[in-house]
Amino acid sequence: MLEILTSYLTYDFVQHALIAGSLAGALSAVIGYFVVIRRTSFAAHALAHIGFTGATGAALLAISPMFGMLGISALAGALMGAFGNRIEQRDIAIGMVLSIALGVGLLFLALYRGFSGQASAILFGNIFGVSSAAISQMIWLAAGTLIGLLLFSRRLFFASIQPDLAEARGISLAGMSIAFMVIVAIAVTLASQVVGILLVFALIIGPAGIAARLARTFWQGMIASVCIALVAVSAGILIACATSLPPSFWITAILFALYAASELVARCTHGRIA
Repeated sequence: MLEILTSYLTYDFVQHALIAGSLAGALSAVIGYFVVIRRTSFAAHALAHIGFTGATGAALLAISPMFGMLGISALAGALMGAFGNRIEQRDIAIGMVLSIALGVGLLFLALYRGFSGQASAILFGNIFGVSSAAISQMIWLAAGTLIGLLLFSRRLFFASIQPDLAEARGISLAGMSIAFMVIVAIAVTLASQVVGILLVFALIIGPAGIAARLARTFWQGMIASVCIALVAVSAGILIACATSLPPSFWITAILFALYAASELVARCTHGRIA
C-alpha cells in the first residue's frame, strides 16, 4: 500500500495538489487559531459563502474564480470588521452582509451558462486541477498574508484576549478587526481551492479547534494546528488517489476523526485531574 501511495508522488498533478494543499492548510491553521481565540467562527463560515458570490461573478466574466472570491471576501471582511468590532454587534453585521451576498451569488449562478463542472469546482474544490500559475499566486498570497499577520500578531493576540485593556492602551479594536477579517478572507480563499467553498469551514476551524483542545500555551496550539492541517491535507490527497474518492471527503473525515479523538483525550485528562 505504501509503495502505491509513493508512486503517486511522481505525477505532476499530485505534486501540485500537495503543494497547494500544504500552503492553504498551513495558512488556514495559523489564521484559524486566531479565529478560535477571537470566537469569530461564524465570520469565517460566512466569508466562505460570501466568496461564492465573487467566484460565480468571476465565472460570468470568464476570469479566475479565485480572484473574484478574494475580492468580494476581502471587501465583506472589511465591512464586517468595520461594522462589528464588538461581540454583541458582530453577529448582526455578519448576518446582514451574508444575506445580501448570498442573494447576489444565487443571481450570478442563475445567469451562468458555462460548463457545470466549473460551478461544481467552486463549491467542492478541485485540488487536482491546480496549475503551476495558481500555485505561484497562492505562494505570494500566503507569504504576504503571513508576513502581514506577523507584524501585528502580538497586538492582535492582546486585543483578542483583553479587548478592554488593549483599547485603554491605545490599540484600535476596529482597526485590528478590519485587518484580521481581511486576512481571514485571504485564508478562506486559499482553503477553498483545496476543499471548496462548502467545506472550507473544516480547514479553517478543524485543525485550530483540535489544537486548542490539547495545547496548554499559545505557541503549542499554533504549531499543533499547522501540523494537524498538513497531515490531514496530505493524507487526504494521497488516500483520494488510492481510492478515487474526493479528497475533500477524506480531508474532512480525517479532521473529524482527529477532533473526536482529541475530545476523548481531553475528557479523560480532565477526569483524571478531577
